[in-house]
Amino acid sequence: MNGVTIGQAAAFVGVTVKTVRHYHKLGLVKEPERDGSGYRRYGSAELLRLVQARTLAAAGVPLADIGSLLDADPALFAAALADVERRLTERIEELIARRDTLHRLADGDRALLPDRAVVLLERMSGLGFPAEEVAATREGWVLARALVPEGFDDFLTHVGHALDDPRFVALSRRAIEATAWEPDDPRLAELATAIADHFLANPAHLKIVTGLQARTDAAARYHLIAHHGEEQGSATARGVALVEARLRAAGVHIPRPDGH
Repeated sequence: MNGVTIGQAAAFVGVTVKTVRHYHKLGLVKEPERDGSGYRRYGSAELLRLVQARTLAAAGVPLADIGSLLDADPALFAAALADVERRLTERIEELIARRDTLHRLADGDRALLPDRAVVLLERMSGLGFPAEEVAATREGWVLARALVPEGFDDFLTHVGHALDDPRFVALSRRAIEATAWEPDDPRLAELATAIADHFLANPAHLKIVTGLQARTDAAARYHLIAHHGEEQGSATARGVALVEARLRAAGVHIPRPDGH
C-alpha cells in the first residue's frame, strides 16, 4: 500500500493524531485522499510537510504564521525566521525578568526596592535600629519610590550620607525611643528642636526631608510619605509636626496638610 495511516504518520513525526488533525484544520498540511479501503494514506510529501510544521511550531513560530512560511520563497522564509527570532528574544528577556522578580520575591525587600535601598536597610540594622523601625522605613521607602520615582535615587544617596554621621544616627535612634513617650512629654519639643537644628546645619541631610516633596506639585504625596505609619495624636505625630514647624519657621518649604 502507498503510504501510512494517520496514527503511523503522527508516530513517525513525533506528534499526536490530534495535532495532525489540527494541522489539517488550519491548512498547514493537506489532508490526503482516502484509498480504496477508506483510509487516508500519508506519503513522503505529507510526512515532510508535517515535519516542517512541527519543527517551526517547536521553535516558537505561531501556528497562524507557519502556513505562509512553508509556502514562502527562500528570501521571505529567512526574513520571516529573523522576525520570529526577534520576537522569541523579546519573550526570553521578558521571562528572564519575571524569573528574576521571583528570585527577588524570596527576599521581600528586593522585590519592591532596588539593591541600594536594601543595603541601606541592612546598614540601619547594623547601626542598631530596631527591627520594627527598619520594617517601617522599608514600607515608607516602597511608598516613596512608587509616588515619586524620579527623586528616589537621589533620596537614597542623601540617606546614605546621613547614616555616615554619628550625630544623625544618634538623633534618629532617640526619635525612635520617643515613640513610646506621651504626646505631651516636654522632651518631645527639645528633641524636635535638636533634629530641626541638625537639618538646618546640614543642608545635605535636609534633602532627606525636602528632596522628594520638591519633585512633586502635590502636597498630598509628601504627607503620605512623611507621615506614613503615624497614629493621629501620637508622640510620633506630634514630634514630626514640631520638626516641620521649626523648619518652616526657618524658611524651609514643607507642605502643609491644606496644600500650601
